[in-house]
Amino acid sequence: MDLIVYLKAVILGLVEGATEFIPVSSTGHLILFQDWLNFKGPVEDAFIIVIQLGAILAVLWMYREKFLNILKNLRDRKSKRLITNLIIGTLPAVIVGLPTEGWIEERLFHPVPVAWALIVGGILILIVERRTPRSKVEDVDQIPWKLALGVGLFQLLAVLWPGFSRSGATIMGGLLLGLSRLAATEFSFFLAIPAMFGASLVKAGSIADVADAGDVGVFAVGFVVAFLSALLVIRRLIAYVSTSTFRPFAWYRIAIGALLVILYGFLGGA
Repeated sequence: MDLIVYLKAVILGLVEGATEFIPVSSTGHLILFQDWLNFKGPVEDAFIIVIQLGAILAVLWMYREKFLNILKNLRDRKSKRLITNLIIGTLPAVIVGLPTEGWIEERLFHPVPVAWALIVGGILILIVERRTPRSKVEDVDQIPWKLALGVGLFQLLAVLWPGFSRSGATIMGGLLLGLSRLAATEFSFFLAIPAMFGASLVKAGSIADVADAGDVGVFAVGFVVAFLSALLVIRRLIAYVSTSTFRPFAWYRIAIGALLVILYGFLGGA
């Protein structure tokens, strides 16, 4: 058993769980940590897909009563509205993301583009926090379909530019469209479910092609660590958003992004 590989699995699981649902970009952080840990290749890419599923499972577990109630009451107006909103909010990512995925991964899944995405996204968070309109939708179950589509269009920013942050784009987009902080944050959580499961299903074949029985232990460790750390972050974030702004995350993004631009500029990295 290679303990170094397991240590890398723990680190990446923590990174995924800690960053998936806060507006700092889990994809961007994973690209950076994969580069720093020299954890790159087909098997390693399959591992990333698995730990992302661990983080998404944390949302399903955290809101299990809500989702079970939806399944039991599919004809209920609230259930229909939320399901419809998730479908509508996911469509832009599917329509635009699938055809461009290969091109984006080839050209933008690198540290320097991620660093610039962190900076730009951080600046935009600061701008949104200064100009956030008064909330007109307080509860995630009350979101009209047009606003769900609007949040889905904001999600495209993260689809097209790794490091921009899916959660950052959807939460900030929700605030601009008039969702309360809690409604925007919870809808961002829920919108991650079809987006991440859909992406995983598309890539499921590649996991089976490159992984074997010897990888199960590493994959399982990363999955569990991602699940537990994401569960902790979700609980803390829900409590945080009711009383605080996202400015600290913005300044973190700008500081880290600027540092990375300087670092990779000196190193000549791409």
